[in-house]
Amino acid sequence: MSLKIQSVKDASFAQYGRVVEGYDFSELLDVLRDTTDAPQSVIYVPSDENLEKLPIMSELSDNIYGGMPVQIGYCNGTNTKLNCLEYHRDSEIDIAADDVVLLLGRQQDAADRSYDSGKIEAFLCPAGCAVELYATTLHYAPCSAKNGAAFRVVIVLPRGTNYDKPSITPKCGEDKRLFARNKWLIAHPDAPEASQGAVVAITGENIDIAPLI
Repeated sequence: MSLKIQSVKDASFAQYGRVVEGYDFSELLDVLRDTTDAPQSVIYVPSDENLEKLPIMSELSDNIYGGMPVQIGYCNGTNTKLNCLEYHRDSEIDIAADDVVLLLGRQQDAADRSYDSGKIEAFLCPAGCAVELYATTLHYAPCSAKNGAAFRVVIVLPRGTNYDKPSITPKCGEDKRLFARNKWLIAHPDAPEASQGAVVAITGENIDIAPLI
């Protein structure tokens, strides 16, 4: 596997997102560590009241999202595989309580029927670091930075994202990728989501970073 793990602080990350600076996320991460589990699988909770009642909620909504209503949830667990790629119509803020590796791609490269996993790039996001993933950035669950190590990551998105998808009549090929509200998803044939109705459109290897960590 030719994939190498870069850093979110490298210039190569700029096409996918930016490091978010100027905010104090320490209380948010303390509450995440104290009140949420990090299992051997991966869990995602779109909205968590313990996180959303903190003062940082208004700063995320007003400063980063320009006054738009947001939700603060989390993605915790243990993972080394790509499995799927998703994107939204807006940026996502990831705030890492533990070292994690993000597997990222460009929505532009997935505009056709399929996406070649060989285009994926990997970036280490260190504990305590927050990043904005742009709307055109393909991403999915974070990966562990060390084999067997569990992670906790705060996920901030516009309110309503990742809940039940609306009932629509597809107008184009992309509409078939709508997997949840404000969540367009494509899966690798080996991913569990492939048997859950996700569009299978990732070709090549189902990337597993275990040999790299």
